Amino acid sequence: MKILVSIDDTDNIDVKWGTGELASMLAEDIKKRGWGKSEPVTRHQLLVHPDVPYTSHNSSMCFAADIDPARLRQLIEYASYFLEKERAPGSDPGLCVVEIDRLIRPGWLIAFGYSAKQEVLTKDYAYELAEELNIHLSEHGGTGDGIIGALAGAGLRLSGNDGRFRGKLKIKPENEVASVSEILTKSQTSIRVDLVKSLETGHILKKKEMVRLGETVKPVLLGGKSVLLVTPAVVDQEAAWITLSKTQLKEY
Repeated sequence: MKILVSIDDTDNIDVKWGTGELASMLAEDIKKRGWGKSEPVTRHQLLVHPDVPYTSHNSSMCFAADIDPARLRQLIEYASYFLEKERAPGSDPGLCVVEIDRLIRPGWLIAFGYSAKQEVLTKDYAYELAEELNIHLSEHGGTGDGIIGALAGAGLRLSGNDGRFRGKLKIKPENEVASVSEILTKSQTSIRVDLVKSLETGHILKKKEMVRLGETVKPVLLGGKSVLLVTPAVVDQEAAWITLSKTQLKEY
């Protein structure tokens, strides 16, 4: 069965393991325990507002996984224990687990995710929606406000059009040049890239086109695919394209 696992608000500004690290550890544990196979983690930016408590960026983390249906309850129990054990002091973790094939009204969950990027939402609203849609939603310490971001992260991942994948592509050192073909091939060993696309025009690059790999080589989730966005390179004799800067990637 296909599921989404989303977590939020597990850390503080000084903690060793951030929410992204914990999500990746949890995804890897699913594989190690033989419960199924997880996809890479995506980071989803939520509203930054004085009425929303957060440590630094107010983002949630989500990943999809294919698991044995008989292991679902065990996975939820383990994830709950994991968050309670690994969360930072003073954090307010939330856990959301969505059974995709059994999800009714997926548009409602997606709408909640996008709302969390624009307005202040409440725990009561999150719990009411989760109950209506038959989604597991639970809090694991502190105020439990992380359930809002956890539910939102699941909705945004489900949309297929929000978030950037955690980690960097390890293809070549910074400022090296690679063909699209090389990017697609070598990315299979780290974060899979499905296609390379122009930010401005939406043009999908051909395999022979050359790309300069900038300071951050990180794909984003668009159209349900892992997409490496590029922009025209200025006065570059080796490559017509360059990957996005950190500032540009913040939009995702």
